[in-house]
Amino acid sequence: MRKFNIRKVLDGLTAGSSSASQQQQLQQQHPPGNREPEIQETLQSEHFQLCKTVRHGFPYQPSALAFDPVQKILAVGTQTGALRLFGRPGVECYCQHDRGAAVIQLQFLINEGALVSALADDTLHLWNLRQKRPAILHSLKFCRERVTFCHLPFQSKWLYVGTERGNIHIVNVESFTLSGYVIMWNKAIELSSKSHPGPIVHISDNPMDEGKLLIGFESGTVVLWDLKSKKADYRYTYDEAIHSVAWHHEGKQFICSHSDGTLTIWNVRSPAKPVQTITPHGKQLKDGKKPEPCKPILKVEFKTTRPGEPFIILSGGLSYDTVGRRPCLTVMHGKSTAVLEMDYSIVDFLTLCETPYPNDFQEPYAVVVLLEKDLVLIDLAQNGYPIFENPYPLSIHESPVTCCEYFADCPVDLIPALYSVGARQKRQGYSKKEWPINGGNWGLGAQSYSEIIITGHADGSVKFWDASAINLQVLYKLKTSKVFEKSRNKDDKPNTDIVDEDPYAIQIISWCPESRMLCIAGVSAHVIIYRFSKQEVITEVIPMLEVRLLYEISDVESPEGEQAPPLPTPVGSANPQPVPPQSHPSTSSTSSDGLRDNVPCLKVKNSPLKQSPGYQTELVIQLVWVSGEPPQQITSLAVNSSYGLVVFGNCSGIAMVDYLQKAVLLNLGTIELCGSSDPYRREPRSPRKSRQPSGAGLCDISEGTVVPEDRCKSPTSAKMSRKLSLPTDLKPDLDIKDNSFSRSRSSSVTSIDKESREAISALHFCETFTRKADSAPSPCLWVGTTLGTVLVIALNLPPGGEQRLLQPVIVSPSGTILRLKGAVLRMAFLDSTGCLMPPAYESWKEHNVPEEKDEKEKLKKRRPVSVSPSSSQEISENQYAVMCSEKQAKVISLPTQNCAYKQNITETSFVLRGDIVSLSNSICLACFCANGHIMTFSLPSLRPLLDVYYLPLTNMRIARTFCFTNNGQALYLVSPTEIQRLTYSQETCENLQEMLGELFTPVETPEAPNRGFFKGLFGGGAQSLDREELFGESSSGKASRSLAQHIPGPGGIEGVKGAASGVVGELARARLALDERGQKLSDLEERTAAMLSSADSFSKHAHEMMLKYKDKKWYQF
Repeated sequence: MRKFNIRKVLDGLTAGSSSASQQQQLQQQHPPGNREPEIQETLQSEHFQLCKTVRHGFPYQPSALAFDPVQKILAVGTQTGALRLFGRPGVECYCQHDRGAAVIQLQFLINEGALVSALADDTLHLWNLRQKRPAILHSLKFCRERVTFCHLPFQSKWLYVGTERGNIHIVNVESFTLSGYVIMWNKAIELSSKSHPGPIVHISDNPMDEGKLLIGFESGTVVLWDLKSKKADYRYTYDEAIHSVAWHHEGKQFICSHSDGTLTIWNVRSPAKPVQTITPHGKQLKDGKKPEPCKPILKVEFKTTRPGEPFIILSGGLSYDTVGRRPCLTVMHGKSTAVLEMDYSIVDFLTLCETPYPNDFQEPYAVVVLLEKDLVLIDLAQNGYPIFENPYPLSIHESPVTCCEYFADCPVDLIPALYSVGARQKRQGYSKKEWPINGGNWGLGAQSYSEIIITGHADGSVKFWDASAINLQVLYKLKTSKVFEKSRNKDDKPNTDIVDEDPYAIQIISWCPESRMLCIAGVSAHVIIYRFSKQEVITEVIPMLEVRLLYEISDVESPEGEQAPPLPTPVGSANPQPVPPQSHPSTSSTSSDGLRDNVPCLKVKNSPLKQSPGYQTELVIQLVWVSGEPPQQITSLAVNSSYGLVVFGNCSGIAMVDYLQKAVLLNLGTIELCGSSDPYRREPRSPRKSRQPSGAGLCDISEGTVVPEDRCKSPTSAKMSRKLSLPTDLKPDLDIKDNSFSRSRSSSVTSIDKESREAISALHFCETFTRKADSAPSPCLWVGTTLGTVLVIALNLPPGGEQRLLQPVIVSPSGTILRLKGAVLRMAFLDSTGCLMPPAYESWKEHNVPEEKDEKEKLKKRRPVSVSPSSSQEISENQYAVMCSEKQAKVISLPTQNCAYKQNITETSFVLRGDIVSLSNSICLACFCANGHIMTFSLPSLRPLLDVYYLPLTNMRIARTFCFTNNGQALYLVSPTEIQRLTYSQETCENLQEMLGELFTPVETPEAPNRGFFKGLFGGGAQSLDREELFGESSSGKASRSLAQHIPGPGGIEGVKGAASGVVGELARARLALDERGQKLSDLEERTAAMLSSADSFSKHAHEMMLKYKDKKWYQF
């Protein structure tokens, strides 16, 4: 390949450069003396655009629930002002109120594609759901009164709003303006009570008479208000506070739930006392005394069925002596009472009914229960009330998420393989019916590639999720804790106390999608390697190794160590052969001076382990206590299926294990790896068993040891120093009070010792040039540390097949040392054309099935090679090492080790996550900084392509879970229960509108119930009300301007629809509206014609009757 002078490249070939200033910057970074081959970079800044795509998971801190029975859409509001809408599985939507106040109530405009939300800051908002991204059309801010309850009758445009003062205001939902009609509390109760009746807790109109409004006050007073005469018809008083009220569909009775655990049923025309008082969970006392008081019944619903008894469904009301009992939903049907226990406290519930009309038999078929951390749907039609299997991905937080990885463009057979093994894990006993919340339509999946998200959890479980085409579905769950003995009782704690709780919590996940090899590092300094198999196996003895990693303080005592040759044989105090479980050191193992020594943190099971199809344990590796100090938590991990090696490190040192031979190959302290007196002399020494002070976790490394001007504290807090990018420092979410990653031990170490720790922060297997003099690439391991050092360890692998299992792998430090500013986060390698060289891997094959002898012979001869462009290169061609640290990125030319390109990413902050990813058939470096900026850089030249302020680091959870992947995708845990996905690809942003599902679909409203002949004749049917006449400006006047302020929303017709899809979409919508209007008009015309015909027929029959009986006397009839 022809070589170019870098100055000529910059002066003449400026196609890749976006500005003159960038050219100047590059000239400063790369002096003319450096001769690098030209690599044509195709990525430009216009390929990048940042936007949120979808949010998955359970709505965090839910507070309100609503359901549209015609559109079959469910809405959930939260305490942070979020709104989540659910249709059929795969149709979900997330919206956010700007101010972030808690949602106290939601009301659908049934079958209108709109929703009203009432917030704790006394604002009402009207959401337009007829677009893929719902937006606010109008807002109304109450200035003088606090909103407590809202009610919108079916097919009405007048919303009743109850307040804390006990008044009711009426809002026109079309214009979002107040009516002059107000129901004042003193007029409603008059002299029935001497004191204020309290806030409004309920409003509803009589199902059979829209002119009668039932108003519930908190103190226990209920008023039936006549809207036309503007006075109270009846007042009902009870001694106990009211929580909720519900009508019988015939409008003759209603039921109230009270704070003493009672239900009162009232006849509308008998206000003196309730017809019936029920205490569902009260103990019935003898002598006719009142039952003992119970906890408040927070909500009650009264639903009728045509063939049988009505359903009374309630939450709360348990007796006070049921201490520790779980929250319950009670279903009373006739004489039977079912008490359904819930895992979390009940926020709200709704009964799903066949009809939207309140004056018809309700025919309830399901109850949707919104819990604090779950959504449950109960089938009322089946005996035993089974629950429906929830198809939404709401179980992300089943155990708190401790780490997260994201893989786009995975092998096509991977998702089906994981799904097939995961399908066997499904629970039984669900309702046989289909999920009833099935509104909306799916979007068009524009992405053809598969995506997988892996979440690690505090209980040691690992979940695999199918994240293709902006959906999310759980595929498979692995429980890593199964290989360890569980403590039987509270006194029998794990023998180490390295962590207070969650000893199995996952800290790091390393996964090779092609070979399906999985490796996890846990908080108790344990590493487990898994193979994927479709066959069930029983493992008699779980293979395990114990590794003793030391951190040496003094480096003068052992002269023989300084002359040790490169490691020709496995080094380390751990046994290179598997240790049988029977010979595990006992929990009381102590060294000569009485300190705990050589004890692992967890005890591996010594009984046979049945391993189901899926991920099966290959090897368990545990770090052990050293002279009374627990092992340090693992900070970096890498596995390579082609080499059969796993490597991990912490602030004590680094260890490499051959998982095929179950042997430790390398066990070096960081000082032995790097040297201390001369940072450029890195000679290996064997670990010594001398007593050393305790090592502190990575979180204890402070800024002091490195050159101060190279370090900047995080802007968010002084304590939260630059080490956030390392998993050890990342506690589980601050909202979860479990202190999962805290240490419960005393430390005698000084702060100076803590500061001097250099931890392993990045590991990368590759096939590249290990030294300057190398003429050909060879397998090696690149090691990055928290002090910005990069070292290279050479690997000498035996031939494949049987030889690989017999001959040792020889590991030796190469002497190559490179330096960056800040802790090293990520490394990758490019070939001479600028293409990414993935680490070598061995394609997955089933290893539990006995193969034919010929096949075995073929396998023995086969040596797995890297599937990368480098395999076809000529030896003379060079490579590039890309290294990203907390502060800067460097591209090093290999084998010369010259710095080809350098970019200082941030001066005032630090990078939390850096990933080298592919996008638009090219590659780039993507970074997320603690100051909230997301940046991308071209490779290899490190030209800035994108720099957008996205979100500041407000929580450790974000730092722990943020990750980029290929094709412009990224994600992080936005709350303890939700994953937020985003894209930095301009192409994905453009296609997003098509990919999103539609919530609103045109559905015909069911016909109103038939009144019946006699009800029509004697006036017993539902009475309608002309609300326009009552509440309109002409009759009720204008409301006081100071009472509420109207705020036009950003989702007005012009704003949202123009933004959504321009003029074409506007025209299409107008045409659709016109069609709908035309259809309604033609329906009206047909109905009018039918009525005319009917009237004509009636007139004819009446005339005939008159003629027939005209001349007859009355006694002749």
